[in-house]
Amino acid sequence: MPDLLLELRSEEIPARLQRKAAGDLRKLVTDALVEAGLSYEGAREYWTPRRLTLDIRGLTARSADVREERKGPRTDANEKAIEGFLRGAGLASISEAQVQSDPKKGDFYVAIISKPGRSAEEIIAEVVPGIIRDFPWPKPMRWGKASSQPGSLRWVRPLQSIVCLFGTEHEETTVIPFEISGIVASNITYGHRFHAPEAITVKRFDDYVASLEKAKVILDAERRKDIILHDARDVAFANGLELVEDEGLLEEVSGLVEWPQVLLGSFEEDYLSIPSEIIRLTIKTNQKCFVTRKPGSETLSNNFILISNIEATDGGKEIIHGNGKVVRARLSDALHFWKRDQGNLPDLETLEASAKKFGLDLAKPLDQRMAKLDALNVTFHAKLGTQGERVERIRAMAAKVAFPAGADYKLVDRAVVLSKADLRTEAVGEFPELQGVMGRKYAVLQGEDAVVSTAIEEHYKPQGPSDQLPQDKVAITVALADKLDTLIGFWAVDEKPTGSKDPFALRRAALGVIRIILERGVHLTLLPRIVSHMGRIDMDIGSTVAADDMTRQLDLLSFFHDRLKVYLRDQGARHDLIDAVLTPETDDLRMVARRVEALTHFVSSEDGKNLLAGTKRAVQLLAAEEKKGTVVADGVSEALLKLDAEKELFAAIKTASAEASGAIEKEDFRSAMAALSTLRAPVDRFFTDVLVNDEDAAIRANRLALLRLIREATGTVADFSKIVG
Repeated sequence: MPDLLLELRSEEIPARLQRKAAGDLRKLVTDALVEAGLSYEGAREYWTPRRLTLDIRGLTARSADVREERKGPRTDANEKAIEGFLRGAGLASISEAQVQSDPKKGDFYVAIISKPGRSAEEIIAEVVPGIIRDFPWPKPMRWGKASSQPGSLRWVRPLQSIVCLFGTEHEETTVIPFEISGIVASNITYGHRFHAPEAITVKRFDDYVASLEKAKVILDAERRKDIILHDARDVAFANGLELVEDEGLLEEVSGLVEWPQVLLGSFEEDYLSIPSEIIRLTIKTNQKCFVTRKPGSETLSNNFILISNIEATDGGKEIIHGNGKVVRARLSDALHFWKRDQGNLPDLETLEASAKKFGLDLAKPLDQRMAKLDALNVTFHAKLGTQGERVERIRAMAAKVAFPAGADYKLVDRAVVLSKADLRTEAVGEFPELQGVMGRKYAVLQGEDAVVSTAIEEHYKPQGPSDQLPQDKVAITVALADKLDTLIGFWAVDEKPTGSKDPFALRRAALGVIRIILERGVHLTLLPRIVSHMGRIDMDIGSTVAADDMTRQLDLLSFFHDRLKVYLRDQGARHDLIDAVLTPETDDLRMVARRVEALTHFVSSEDGKNLLAGTKRAVQLLAAEEKKGTVVADGVSEALLKLDAEKELFAAIKTASAEASGAIEKEDFRSAMAALSTLRAPVDRFFTDVLVNDEDAAIRANRLALLRLIREATGTVADFSKIVG
């Protein structure tokens, strides 16, 4: 079966777009070919800084013939209906249709539409140009003389050539003929722009890959990454160093070079006085280079590893020299920021009011930055006020969280007050990714308590489902307060996530709250804190929607529930068990998780399975009678218990309920389940020996009341009616 090779070569494609663009090309082309009636065995995409390539194997040579019967209106239908049928079926006149009879519906028209199959070459020539013209680049551009013409080609960078070859492995391949904005598809490509700019004639994919490699182009991005990583490790090792690996940078650099050459550069050791995080980001951001360290040490060395796209004749000396000059200049700036941030601000007299508001010491540099953040009225969000106002709200929330988290409130308050101060430092101004990290470093330098310094950095954690959680109780408290303030604030101003859009990362914040509560064991009820904090925000911003408070508060609680369900399901919990313990008013997420864990263990046991069946039978029977309006006694009368089975069940319920309630008060849900499991035998016997719907109305009402006791007893731990099985 034939194969298809498609290459789109252009000026440099931004590295961040390459992987997705190649994937888009594969999907768009294969979908279009399948839609046109072709099939294929496999497809793989490739990319370099200057080309997107698609290799499709085992493509059918021709689409199948298609015969379709399209049913039309009755033969006595009006003229408009018949005209519509003819247009839809592509018939010139009704004489081209056939008439079929139905015993019930009478005679009606049928169009027999036959579509002969088409060659793969014809289909490819038809679909590929449209895909190229409408390719989903985020910011495409026009170029050249044709750019002013309507409908001219738009591409991420000027498109330079197209290769489109079709044929079997052993036969001569053919060029699929098409043209786009003056670029004609051919079998000609080009190698490395400096090392091998000559034209290369391509026959098929394997030949194409080999020819490119001879011309200093490695097509496979994963292979380029592997070469860069291993060569960088080897260069570092040969110089007594260790590479500081960075998967994101490796991905980016592999998209900047077609022929990777690994070189070692250096800078003056004096710059190592700058925090390693700043050095690493400076070198990574400005020069796309890796940093190194001494083996077994966290301290960086003054050597960096750069990746060149040129195999230089001088061994790379000039390239190393040029990169070194830029790195030194950037590190000089970074050293300046680092020193400035440790000095006094020039306008301390203007910061006294802010210092008094937050209890700041203007003799300390980080305190000065917090005062400056407040004094400048730096906006946090247009509807939620300034950063200073936000810090005040986080302080208020932290006061409500510190006790449940077991944290020292004085240390918590100090950490909150300084938590956003580094936003006014020059280091964070240059590298926003370092917020929190730099706050901790500056806090240590001015002698803050270790847990306060740590909390300044860790209160942003976790940043995602796999990120580390804050460790210390002070950091846990500040992290919870910060995230809860964010969530409640955006709900207060109706800026919650919609569909896939979540510009303020509120889903991530909610998951962070859930992970901290569950994985750090914080016994925290949410609703009282949501209610009081939303009221405070409404007053701060002068909200006019206070009447809708309860709706917003419960909606936010529901949002937490949705995130909790996702979290628990990811941990392996069954959705029906989560629903069985989660009610709309549940606001103790830790208790939900513990109940689900106990319930999971319970329903997997033999007693649990049998009690579940009996309880569901009792609940369903009771619900059916309640729906019909059957009288259910207010309480169980022992005098009306006539049979041993109902007397035994009544006694068992009283005992099990008391034991389960005691266990629940101690948060021992497994013991509560164990207590309820003793109902298994009495419930089974009850349904074997007792007729609930007795002819005597009083006895029937009493027995239904007994069923209600079963529902109430099991309902203390879960709604068994929601459990599947």
